[in-house]
Amino acid sequence: MYLTGFADEAADGIEEQIRATKELGWKYIEARSISGKNIHDLSDEQFDYVYAALQISGIRVNCFGSAIANHSKRIDDPTETSIEEAKRAITRMKKLGVKLIRIMSYALFKDRTPENQMKHQRFERLRTICKMFLDQGITPVHENCMNYGGMGWKYTLELLENVPGLKLVFDTGNPVVSIDYSKTPPSPPQSAWEFYSHVRDHVVYVHIKDAKWDKEKNKEEFTFPGEGEADVERIVRDLLSRGYNGGFSMEPHMAVVFHDDSVQATEEKRFRNYVEYGTRFMKMLAKINEDLNQD
Repeated sequence: MYLTGFADEAADGIEEQIRATKELGWKYIEARSISGKNIHDLSDEQFDYVYAALQISGIRVNCFGSAIANHSKRIDDPTETSIEEAKRAITRMKKLGVKLIRIMSYALFKDRTPENQMKHQRFERLRTICKMFLDQGITPVHENCMNYGGMGWKYTLELLENVPGLKLVFDTGNPVVSIDYSKTPPSPPQSAWEFYSHVRDHVVYVHIKDAKWDKEKNKEEFTFPGEGEADVERIVRDLLSRGYNGGFSMEPHMAVVFHDDSVQATEEKRFRNYVEYGTRFMKMLAKINEDLNQD
């Protein structure tokens, strides 16, 4: 079991991302955005700079938090976009020795019903993309986010049934801020525990995020782990009791939100929030381990 995180929530540049990781005493970064670009979209010169900085620091990348098939991509977009992203990612992952990549299942059509989301086209394209990674010894993991598989646990299981070799990264906080499309309209928010309990046998990686719904403001509020409605402690406890030995990756969304430019903070606040988030999770983890060892 190891700890890591989206260090782009601590800082834009790789040097400060490394510094935040070292301050927490960790060895890994889940690489997503560096200097404003996803790691698979950096120029060759920019990537070489990042590679050198990581080599000098001794910090490793455990997972590519790619933009492949994410909420900004549509299934009716040209296939070549995703294929080219995958090719670039594979080349860079091999150089860095990374064996895990986060992907998604394309944005939802907001004006269509859950049954009319071009699911078979999604499955077909993801089969092609996943085979590219699997052939290189890389494990693709799907995140329950603003995508087809994120509409509810039933959709995630359907995705797994139709895309051989695909595994899951379970994001604890996303269900809290997502509609459960499997329920009768007006659809309620998803339950993090319900979602997790149905997919946990396929989970090989975990994003730690917590949130609650502010009814007065009618919007989500992201919190420190254990302070929201995402059942973070319950899920982590269950994972560890079942012998989970993968990574826990921090994604605070408190000082900055990757897909929401309206959430901003000073550089120092971003850095400190990320470090405090990781520190609080380590305390939660220590308590859970202590409890489990006493049982």
